[in-house]
Amino acid sequence: MRQSSAGLSFRSLHLSLRFVLPLAVALGLLAYGVVPLIDGLMLRWSVRDMDIRSRLISSTLQDPLSELMRKGERQRISSLLVRVNQDERLLALGVCDNESRLLYKTPAFPAALSCRQPEHSGSDPEHLIRLPQGPVHVAVSPIGDESGSVGSLVLIHDMSFMERRSADTRQYVILLFAVLGVVISLITVFVAHLSWRGWMEGVRAMLRGEGILRPFAGQQAVTSSELQPLVGDLRALLRTLDAERRFADDATIFWSADTLRKLLHKELSGDQVLVVSNREPYIHSQEGETIRVQRPASGLVTAVEPVMKACSGTWIAHGSGSADRQTVDAHDRVGVPPEKPAYTLRRIWLSREEESGYYYGFANEGLWPLCHIAHVRPVFRSNDWQQYVAINRRFADAVVREAKTDDPVVLVQDYHLALLPGYIRAALPKATVITFWHIPWPNPESFGICPWREEVLQGMLGSTILGFHTPFHCKNFIETVDRYLETRIEHESSTISHNGKLTMVESYPISIQWPSPWQESQASVEECAREIRSSLGIGPDCLVGIGVDRLDYTKGILERFWAVERMLELHPELVGRFTFIQIAAPTRTALDDYQNFDAQVRALAARINKRFATASWQPLVLRIEHHEPEEVNRYYRAADVCMVTSLHDGMNLVAKEYVAARDDERGALVLSQFTGAAHELHEALLVNPYHIEQTAEALHEALVMPEYEQRERMRSMRALVRDFNVYRWAGRMLLDAARIRQREKLAARIGGLARVR
Repeated sequence: MRQSSAGLSFRSLHLSLRFVLPLAVALGLLAYGVVPLIDGLMLRWSVRDMDIRSRLISSTLQDPLSELMRKGERQRISSLLVRVNQDERLLALGVCDNESRLLYKTPAFPAALSCRQPEHSGSDPEHLIRLPQGPVHVAVSPIGDESGSVGSLVLIHDMSFMERRSADTRQYVILLFAVLGVVISLITVFVAHLSWRGWMEGVRAMLRGEGILRPFAGQQAVTSSELQPLVGDLRALLRTLDAERRFADDATIFWSADTLRKLLHKELSGDQVLVVSNREPYIHSQEGETIRVQRPASGLVTAVEPVMKACSGTWIAHGSGSADRQTVDAHDRVGVPPEKPAYTLRRIWLSREEESGYYYGFANEGLWPLCHIAHVRPVFRSNDWQQYVAINRRFADAVVREAKTDDPVVLVQDYHLALLPGYIRAALPKATVITFWHIPWPNPESFGICPWREEVLQGMLGSTILGFHTPFHCKNFIETVDRYLETRIEHESSTISHNGKLTMVESYPISIQWPSPWQESQASVEECAREIRSSLGIGPDCLVGIGVDRLDYTKGILERFWAVERMLELHPELVGRFTFIQIAAPTRTALDDYQNFDAQVRALAARINKRFATASWQPLVLRIEHHEPEEVNRYYRAADVCMVTSLHDGMNLVAKEYVAARDDERGALVLSQFTGAAHELHEALLVNPYHIEQTAEALHEALVMPEYEQRERMRSMRALVRDFNVYRWAGRMLLDAARIRQREKLAARIGGLARVR
């Protein structure tokens, strides 16, 4: 028996060697013939890729360049070319007129090239243009619009990478065939000593995709431990590619309402977009015999409404106005804005008891102070939690009723609806849920105070994408999930896998509309300054400061008043020459903490005014009432300094609104370091609002700042707010959602094919 087994093994080995030797020879001959073929294909693919890139860049720059050339704005054209030229493969750009004269060019534009289309610059790799610094690809595209041509755009790509890629490819192909020969040989010898039945069963399982394709089909993942390092590396690579794509987009795309509409049409064509929030964008209130329409003082509304106007979707929110029920149709819907409806507002109704438990109780006495770490003790009650669960389910039911398909795009806004993503996921498994958390996320120890922390986290992980203002808030959330839930976290790709579902956690710094809706109709800065000073009864030479907030203890209003008082103590020459205006919209007046805070603010303002006021002047003007956004914009334009002293904030859009309002490039911004805006507006005067003397000195520095320094600081901040506006914020999230939807559709097809086979 042993002799028979030994003989069988010897014969198997002999047969294997007879197969391996011819295989090695065949692979060698194949490699010899394949290498030149692949080399040529790589050359053609590279040039074709440059053609596609050139057409894409030309198409993107067509409209802005045409407009700028007609206006003759040389500096902005040069600035645009330099920004686009950040791509490492794009060697240089130039702009020519209709007589083929080179008008603008980037520094690296080769002297040997002109504005004329080269005779051989197409996709034939044998006729690449060779310069002393190496081969280049040249594309010349006309610039113009319906009015006619205004010139042409010359794009020059560095093709030296092509030769390096070809050399690397030759080495890799030879190495691949060598390794392939060794591997096939080993596998062949190994197969000869295995049971054919067991081996074939394994092959069939692999071909069916077991352990590889099942996760894509929506089933439980069974990826082996040996593949986990490869999966992690692949996710990290995809994240790097997405980051590079984002950088390329930011260099070439000017985000606007029109850009966002085109993106939605291209990437989410035919997909329904729903926004869900507690606060509604328009409130109808009964005042006597008339109904008045108001926009609430909310950063969320300021940021999200331009998105809804761009996509004409449906906004689901709590109807809190006294005339809200009178203005909706039979399905609780109303078109907004009232003057020119652009999207649908679907209202949800709450009883006083429900609002008290869900909104005032769990959301604002519990989660709000917990997340802001504002030294106000969070309060958690079981009855409030039950109302919070019930209202989140009611919002989920409304989403299901408003959804026209089984895979809508749903944007869930803020901490009032933490459970909603999970409920939507259960009812509409194919939906793409984007949740944006507008307030900070605390560290794991602080969040552990919440008695229902696991339920809140599980609800949020129903999101496809979970967005925060800053990477720091993302890090805190991931660490919190790691502490309290059983999940698989991929830190390289910033993803969390829970119950077979994947959630991407990403930072999306929110911003404001650019340009402002009052860009064409607003009064001049000088006129606003005269009007505001006249209404306050102060002289034209009096300096003015502005603060705009909801009357909330997280906004640092008391600390701001103390800083004004300390500044007047340290610099008495400004007594009678500086007035600070505080606009504070009432909020959550039913809560004791907010009533007490209101009393403290009024008392402090009265004390400071009593100490410093004269017969014709007072240092503080306190306006605790609602102001329309256009009216607030006039105050921004009239103020010499804006103070934002939040003790803890997600972003704080007041800082960006003030910067956007100052088209005269004047004024100064005193900004708390504990706001998300401080991570972007580096030219503001950053302060620790708890340090009263530091804030007072920053206020004085802002008031005496020279005009040239104001201009330099404001110009830089305005450029950032212009480029990183609310349309970019929404576009980035929707682009990420579109890519995820494409991957899921592809995965479903792969899974379907695997099941069929």
